[in-house]
Amino acid sequence: MARAMVQATLPHRQVPGNEFSRSNGNYTLSILAPSAVGLPYGSIPRLMLAWISTEAVKTKCREIELGDSLSGFMRQLDMVPTGGRWGSVTRLKQQTKRLFSSTISATYDGGNQYALMNQPLAEQAIFWWDAKKPDQAALWKSTVTLSDRFYREIIDRPVPIDMRAIKALKKSPMALDAYTWLSYRVSYLKNPTVIPWKALSLQFGSNYAQLRDFRIAFLKEVQKVQTVYKGINFDTSAEGLILKPSLTHVGKRLK
Repeated sequence: MARAMVQATLPHRQVPGNEFSRSNGNYTLSILAPSAVGLPYGSIPRLMLAWISTEAVKTKCREIELGDSLSGFMRQLDMVPTGGRWGSVTRLKQQTKRLFSSTISATYDGGNQYALMNQPLAEQAIFWWDAKKPDQAALWKSTVTLSDRFYREIIDRPVPIDMRAIKALKKSPMALDAYTWLSYRVSYLKNPTVIPWKALSLQFGSNYAQLRDFRIAFLKEVQKVQTVYKGINFDTSAEGLILKPSLTHVGKRLK
């Protein structure tokens, strides 16, 4: 995954308007989408980002081929094609359009230090799929061409993740976020660190009315992460999540 999309994340649920932001300490990720299209949200854009980013690292190419049939691509995301207004085919097409129409703005504001990066996720996205005939191969392959800056963000500083874990957690946007964040955080953790519940609430679920409600919900999702990432080592306290040095979920390649 691109590090910019791990430190702060997309909305979990549909939100009004066409702009959304989420913060992690001094870092803020803002997402802007055309008002006629809407913001991406939920698990599907997260699945797409994980798969697209993994393909970019593997192929070292900005243009990612999605395959010649909709059902074939959905199988790569471990999704079962279903029709209808609320079916998986409709939701995938809608969320894909929202995701690749969006522009992200990543800012770091440390008082005397300030950094800003604006970038569209995709330079071009072409989908030839027929939603009514998801198994039918199109004449041309559907592709997404990542913007150069976002591609470089993925290639230069990727956060290693296991796509099997992503697929296993795909029903929960917060579990997906927790998994990718924990994978990133332990990669450089040297000593036990307390991450305050308030900070985690702003990063993962700022729409909870009470902090205790967020804490209960977040720990429930982290327990789901533990089922696929058994090496993660943490504890809890009244102050926050105590993250301890752990083995990374994806081992480092020896050179």
